Formats: sequence, structure tokens, C-alpha cells
Amino acid sequence: MNYSPIKMKELLEKHGFNLKKMFGQNFIVDENIINSIINVSNIDKDTLVIEIGPGAGSLTYKLAQSAKEVLCYEIDTTLKDVLNETLKDCTNVKIIYEDFLKANVIDELKNHDYNKLYVVANLPYYITTPIIVKIIEDGIDVDKMDLMVQKEVGDRFKAKPGTKDYSSLSIYLNYYFNVKKVLDISKNVFLPKPNVDSIVVEFSKKEKIELNNKELFFKLVRDSFTQKRKTLRNNLKEYDLNKIEEILKKYNYDLSVRAEQLDIDIFIDIANNL
Repeated sequence: MNYSPIKMKELLEKHGFNLKKMFGQNFIVDENIINSIINVSNIDKDTLVIEIGPGAGSLTYKLAQSAKEVLCYEIDTTLKDVLNETLKDCTNVKIIYEDFLKANVIDELKNHDYNKLYVVANLPYYITTPIIVKIIEDGIDVDKMDLMVQKEVGDRFKAKPGTKDYSSLSIYLNYYFNVKKVLDISKNVFLPKPNVDSIVVEFSKKEKIELNNKELFFKLVRDSFTQKRKTLRNNLKEYDLNKIEEILKKYNYDLSVRAEQLDIDIFIDIANNL
């Protein structure tokens, strides 16, 4: 497959394909970046890769060379002719033309034989979080995800306590995964060129700490961040504040602390003792 803006334009024009802003379509046209993504993903012939939004198949083509199988979900059916050409030699690629958010992925995975399940994708910024939440809530047992996302969004995913980007979403993701940045991606490697740079964020499955009540834990976290600049005393008035302060004292905090200063283990301790 040829990787360059000119070749990509020629390919799309050949098949009469027009990029659609509604799907957040920005196709990768830099082979070096794609090779870097493949390298950090550590895909091998025991790996089934789910790719969400293969676009013109730039990343898919390289994934197919490394993985046992690539399962793609593409919402835009007008890409069929483009993908048929770019992936014509890739016998281990299956493309399902369906909205990933509505797909029954668990049932589909029963048709595949694999030892490791990875998700590798270039995700449109407007749908990034819903995709990750679906993977978690549907119980899709991924071992790892390497997701190219808008830098601002990725910074929130990987944020640590005490930083401006740290939020209830950071804690939610950190409960299920170890989250870190693995690559910086310039906006210049896409066609069309977006307004912002991207990063590749890696989500590695982790052993989850036991929760007495998962629903209570996540509600506590959301409520703690309701008004981010307010203290726990103000945000958690409906809870047993005496019990919460008792737990906080173990970590040298009190109810004047803001949620953004507390790591996940403290929230787990509070939730397990309410």
C-alpha cells in the first residue's frame, strides 16, 4: 500500500469517495507513524485486533501483517470500494459495516480463535469516550488498547491526581486499566489535516481492586467531582461525612480536600467503608 497524501487523494478520487466531517474522518498518510503504532502495540500472531473505523485501511494493512486476525468495524458503507482495493491481499481481515456502538461484539468474538485481544484504532474525538465505555460496560475482555485520540482528550484519560485534567473519568478508566501515553502524533500525518495534534494512549488491563459496591463507588467518584473547585464537604453532603473524614485522616487529608487531589485507592477505601 502507498502512503502519501497524494496517493491517498488519488485513491479516494478513483472511487468517488468524499471525506465526511460527520464521522470525524481524518485518514493517516504517514507510514512511519503507522509503523510506530504497530511497534508499541506489540501485536503478534496470537493476537486478534479489533480496529474501530479503519477508514481507507492505512493502519489495517499493517495490522494484518502482524496480527493473527483483524476485525474491523466501519460505519461508513461508502468506503467499501476503497477498502476492497487497499486490503485485497489481506486474507486475515474481516470488515463489519456497522456502528460499533450498536454492534454485538461479544457474539462476534465467539466466531474467532485467539489468545490475546487488542483494540488498536484511530478514533474520532467526538466518539472516543463512548467507545471506551462500551468496551468496558459490554464486558469485552480486551488485554490492551492502543488508541489514537485528540491530545486534549488523551490528557484527561491519563491524568494523575493533582493535575488540571484529573477527573471522575480518569478514575473510572484507571479502575480497569493502567493508562499511559506511548506516542505523540502530529496533525500533519492526517488527510485532511485536523486543527489539533493527537497522542496514542495505551490502556493495559489491570487486576481490579475489590469493591463492596461498584455502583456506590462510581457514584461517589462522580459526586466528588460535581463541582470540581469545591471541597468534598460541599460535594458530598448526602453522604456520611463523619465516616468519610475518618477515612481521609488515614491519608492526612480532611473534608476540605478537593477530589482532584485524591487517588483511586482513597476513593475505594471510602466507598468500601460507607
